[in-house]
Amino acid sequence: MNKVSAIWRRELKAFWYSPVAYIFIVVFLIIVTWLYFRGFFEQNNADLGPFFSILPAAFLFMLPTLTMRQWAEERSSGTLELLMTQPIREWEAVAGKFLAGSSLLGVILLLTLPLTISVAAVSQNGVDPGAVAASYIGALLLGMAYLAIGQWVSSLTVNQIVAFILTFFLIGAFLLVGEAVVTYFSTGFFTPFLEYLGLNRHYVSMARGVIDTRDLLYYFSMIFLFLYLTTRAVESRKWS
Repeated sequence: MNKVSAIWRRELKAFWYSPVAYIFIVVFLIIVTWLYFRGFFEQNNADLGPFFSILPAAFLFMLPTLTMRQWAEERSSGTLELLMTQPIREWEAVAGKFLAGSSLLGVILLLTLPLTISVAAVSQNGVDPGAVAASYIGALLLGMAYLAIGQWVSSLTVNQIVAFILTFFLIGAFLLVGEAVVTYFSTGFFTPFLEYLGLNRHYVSMARGVIDTRDLLYYFSMIFLFLYLTTRAVESRKWS
C-alpha cells in the first residue's frame, strides 16, 4: 500500500502544482451553481433535487478532462516507461492514479456544500439530511465510475484529445443505455438488462435518498471492471 500511496501523492501534487485543478474546480462550481440557481429563482422552490440532477451531465463534460492525461500523457512524454521501471506493479500505479482523481472529485463535492447549506437555510420545510447524504454518496460513486472508465480509455491512446472524446462518448453511452429512449426499442430480458447497465438509473435511485445494495454493487463492479481493464492495458503496453 505504500507504493499506491506514493503514486497517489505524486498525482495529487501534479494536480495542485499546475493550474489545471484550480481552473477545473472554479469552472465546475460556476457552471453547476449558475445552472441550479437559474431554475431555483424561476421556480421559487428551495429543492436540492435539480442540483443533483445536474451532476451527471456536468461530470460528463468535466471529469474526462482529468482522466484524459493520466495515461495518455505518460505515454506521449515517455514517462510511462520510466514509471514502469520502478519497483511498482501495474495495479498499484492504476490504483494510485484512480485514488488521486477520486480525491479531487471528493474535494469538488465538498466545495458544493455551501450551496446545499444555503438552500437548506432558506427552505421553508427544510431538507432531508438523509436524502442529501445519499445523493452525495451517489454522486461520488457516479463520478468514480466516470474516472475508472476515463482511466481505461486514457491507457489505450497517446493523444489526450482522443482520450477525452472517446471517454465522453463511452460514458454517454452508459448513461443513455438504461433510459426509456433506448429501452423502448428492447423486449423481454433485454429491457431490465439495459436498465441495469445504465449509469444514471442507479444514480437517480440514490438521489431519491434510497441506498440499495444493488446500486452499490453496480458501481463497485463498474469501478473494479474498468480499473482491471486499465491494469491489463498498462501491462500490455509495458511488454509491447
